[in-house]
Amino acid sequence: MWRIWWENYGGRTLGVAAGMLCGLIYLIVGFWDMLFCALLVGIGFAIGKQRDERRGPLFHWGRLTEWLSDRWPGGRS
Repeated sequence: MWRIWWENYGGRTLGVAAGMLCGLIYLIVGFWDMLFCALLVGIGFAIGKQRDERRGPLFHWGRLTEWLSDRWPGGRS
């Protein structure tokens, strides 16, 4: 049972746990940092969900570097 659950929701669980661990540092300091912690947990969940659904990487680095090199050519004159 746990193996099936882990295969389906393992990425989300790890993402939320990582966000909570990173955010725990900010919880000690105050309210606004607690809101930042919630943001970290949400980002961790989104990345974990993407992993669970096997959508691929969050950023397609090849497309990004291609767009940047088209935008700002680095060649010499």
